[in-house]
This record gives sequence, structure tokens and C-alpha cells, in this order.
Amino acid sequence: MTVILETPRLILRHQVIEDLDELWALYCDPNITKYIPDAPRSREEAQEELEWHMNGHPKHPELGLWATIHKETGKFIGRCGLLPWKIDGQDEVEVAYTIAEAYQAQGLGTEAAQAILQYGFKKLNLPRLICLIDSENIASQKVAEKIGMAFEKEGRDEMGPFWVYSRARKNDI
Repeated sequence: MTVILETPRLILRHQVIEDLDELWALYCDPNITKYIPDAPRSREEAQEELEWHMNGHPKHPELGLWATIHKETGKFIGRCGLLPWKIDGQDEVEVAYTIAEAYQAQGLGTEAAQAILQYGFKKLNLPRLICLIDSENIASQKVAEKIGMAFEKEGRDEMGPFWVYSRARKNDI
């Protein structure tokens, strides 16, 4: 299993099939999925998503959703990473973060998002990163702002409306 990133309290690594129970439990929480319009709705869909990301994103292996492991407990507590999108004809990369409800409000989402942002800018040399956020997801908006992103625009796709937060890479990163 490949570790992508490590922070003081988290390990982000490629997902493995043994993560399926915890991933499905995450998606069974309506407080989590209410802000993820394309969240898997069955265990089979969760397994398909997990297998899709086991070696990184199939079209962009350096990207993907990574198992987020709480170091202190060794538990799978979320799935965070970098996802490719095309928005208004523009190729974009999203900093994605989802942390299990029991581990929220401890700064872990911000810790993961900050590390992912740095990884995207420093290691992958991406010129810009975005977050796609539901207009009612205040906690996610705060995380985006804490990692230096700013509201850019409203968007809409086949799954509904979203807000785009963005940040360009600066030379000092």
C-alpha cells in the first residue's frame, strides 16, 4: 500500500480493498453524503469507486481519492485527495476532503486539505487548485478559506449547483 502524504495526525495512502467496510460506512452517513451529489448509493457502487482509485485516478494516476488514516487510532476516517474536472471547458484539479463525522471539528479536514494543496503545488507543480463546495456546506467553505482559497464563482453541472473556490500557486510555495 502506497503512502502518498503524511501529516502530524494523518496518513493518506492509496485505498485497498480492505478499506471497503469503512468507506461504505462513511457513505452510509447522510450528514456526509448530503454534500456529495455523486456519492455511492450502494455497497457495490462504493466498491467500484474504491477500485477506481486503488492505484490513483485511472486517467491521472498521480491524482485520486486516498484513504485517510488517523495515526493515533490506525482507523480509516475519510477519503481525501485530488480529482480532475472539466469546468466551463477548463481542466481543473480539485482538493477533495471528506472526514467521518466522529473526527470532524478537530482540524483534521484542514490538516488533510493543506497537505494535499502543498502536494499539488510542490510535488505535481499544478498552477492552480480548486474546491467544489455545496453552497450550504459552511464547514467545507471554512476549510477552503483556511488553506488560502477564495470564492471564485457559482457553477452548475448535471449533478446540480456548486461553488468554486480557487487558489493559484505562488512562487513562495
